[in-house]
Amino acid sequence: MNNQVQQADVVIIGAGPSGAVAASLLVKKGWHVVVLEQQTFPRFSIGESLLPQCMSFLAEAGLEQAVQAQAQSLGFQFKNGAAFQRRGDQTTIDFTEKFSEGPGTTFQVKRADFDKCLADGAMQQGAETRYQHSVLAFTNCEDGALLDVTDENQQRYQIKGRFVLDASGFGRVLPRLLDLESASNFPVRWAFFSHFKDNISDPQFDREKILINVHPEHKDIWYWLIPFSDGTASIGVVGKPEQLEDKQPLAGLNEFIEQDSYLSGLLVNREAIGEARAIKGYSANVSSLYGEHFALLGNAGEFLDPVFSSGVTIALKSASLVAPLVDSYLRGEQVDFKNDYSEPLQQGVNCFRTYVSAWYDGSFQDVIFYSEKNQQVREMISAILAGYAWDLQNPFVKQSNKRLNTLVELCRD
Repeated sequence: MNNQVQQADVVIIGAGPSGAVAASLLVKKGWHVVVLEQQTFPRFSIGESLLPQCMSFLAEAGLEQAVQAQAQSLGFQFKNGAAFQRRGDQTTIDFTEKFSEGPGTTFQVKRADFDKCLADGAMQQGAETRYQHSVLAFTNCEDGALLDVTDENQQRYQIKGRFVLDASGFGRVLPRLLDLESASNFPVRWAFFSHFKDNISDPQFDREKILINVHPEHKDIWYWLIPFSDGTASIGVVGKPEQLEDKQPLAGLNEFIEQDSYLSGLLVNREAIGEARAIKGYSANVSSLYGEHFALLGNAGEFLDPVFSSGVTIALKSASLVAPLVDSYLRGEQVDFKNDYSEPLQQGVNCFRTYVSAWYDGSFQDVIFYSEKNQQVREMISAILAGYAWDLQNPFVKQSNKRLNTLVELCRD
């Protein structure tokens, strides 16, 4: 073990989207930022359908141009909305027709390419990124935190950061090391998913939208179909453990696809490529998003559910919120992480939670498929599904439960 303790202003655990954005924002302020990433990029990750709000955060971090360039060279799929299908009923939401100001379009991306693009962009701006470095321990000191780390050669060393950000996603490094794990209030759900050469020939199919498809018999089982520009797609099914257990991921996914006549017809010529995967019990929470000399970003703090693709948006919002606070903290200013980070972040997360919960009990599905839609209300809902869950000018954000419950009653009358 190298006995000399290395030094940094900020150590970020994880080089994914929240880590890359936080690193970019902080190096632009002149801080020495070291990013420790357990894996090697590019690497597979789920969460492939971005929301338009993401583009604002990428622009703020100076990463949007890199993403736009990659979109041209790698062919990221342009995305302008979401399509929904339930027992033959179909509807769409156009994100450009939304209540909130900001971008109305984004991309559907293979995360291996997208995440590497962001990580490379952060490095080009000055972040020092170390791949295959794993954090083993966190110890608070008077003026920062000491991390025990192993490098790519399994050699141990220590690095001290004046502040530490955990952007480790589902790795949830600090929640595990500091016993911050807290049970999610969402029921346990599983997901089976894989990439396919979709071979979709239906001329009515819109590749510029994610397709969210409700199981014909079970409102709490749903499918995603995320088209990519190269003729492939990410396809998955989500359900309760008892609905998916005793099935292998690919066989189970194909079995559920065949249970829906619309989806099976659309994907009649599909060819699986790559490995089929399963995620079990993915919802997670923590007792606190911050503590002495640290804060948690994105999925390292809380993950809700994949149904409205909110994960990357929440991750980037957390980085955007926390970076100026860390900057102030490093300059010796008083910082209130509860009032200026945890509570504002949670406000948007709770808005998403309202709509995710209502999706699974079927009430928001009834709103989505309601035929007599009010355009102004539709634009307010569109804004939330586009990621603008922190826009308190939107009544369906500010009073998410009350407004949605009223809307559900109107749609069901």
